[in-house]
Amino acid sequence: MYAVSFFLLIRDVHGLITYMEKISKSPVSEKPAKSSPKAEKTPKSLPKSESIALRAFSMLEYIAKAEGSVSLDEIARGCDLPKPTAFRILDMLRGAALLQRDPEGKRYVMGPRLSLFAYEVLQHSIQRAECHHILESLVDEIGETCNITMLDGNEVLYLDRVETKLPLRLSLSPGTRVPLHCTASGKLFLSRMSPKQIQRLLGKSPLTRYTDKTITDLDVLLDELKVIRQTGIGTYDSEIFDDSVSIAVPIGGSNKRIYMAVAVHGPASRVTLPICVERFCPALRRAADAIALSLMLTSELSGKSAKAVDDLVPATSA
Repeated sequence: MYAVSFFLLIRDVHGLITYMEKISKSPVSEKPAKSSPKAEKTPKSLPKSESIALRAFSMLEYIAKAEGSVSLDEIARGCDLPKPTAFRILDMLRGAALLQRDPEGKRYVMGPRLSLFAYEVLQHSIQRAECHHILESLVDEIGETCNITMLDGNEVLYLDRVETKLPLRLSLSPGTRVPLHCTASGKLFLSRMSPKQIQRLLGKSPLTRYTDKTITDLDVLLDELKVIRQTGIGTYDSEIFDDSVSIAVPIGGSNKRIYMAVAVHGPASRVTLPICVERFCPALRRAADAIALSLMLTSELSGKSAKAVDDLVPATSA
């Protein structure tokens, strides 16, 4: 789904199983109907509670991979589960805030607790330190503030950020959330979605205005997103904060969806969008490749050795 590709960030499946079992106050009933020869049977090789947890995990993984919200029927078919069983597990996950229903109330999306869990896993993982080092190297190279962002529902979540050493800067901390329609990363994420998905996330015009340059007309925004889709570079020009510009490039992802990005911010009085694109974009793309390699987000990069991270982004001096 449109949270962080949760299944890509969690290396230890049993960690999630333990987590789900702790937050679940009561086990899900798995008693097969006596009269039905097709009734579901719990594999003998797995304890009942673990089997339920693994099924719940497979459902979370299925929803995480989906292009949008998904229905009960789609989840049941995709996970090869009887519809009543799928409904009971979904109800358990929704009660624990791991999933939630979309505004129409009939389809499922990632819940706030699952997004927070994914964020905390990344923040405390070994890969986080490696990604932070890449970000520090990037800031040393280009001289402006850089951050790693993640698509989380209808917002952009700052996963990590390294500030420039220059005195004039915009200070935001990891964990900060900003809107999609008026940020470089947000528009990059939106550029890979269909108009229907975009409207579902943003709502109807007029969109919230933050500055005189905020795009509030959805049709105008859709036109800009077409350009961003072609270039692969999200752009921002003082649309949420005055006197600030930014560009963002994708981290991993497929041609269809992007879940993470690396972005650079700077004051408009010091840098312009053409300067960002011309001077900073190559370094941003190298850093994005290195971060994708660290998180193993692309099949093309995952086969390379760990040494490639140091080759892609200059190492900081000792």
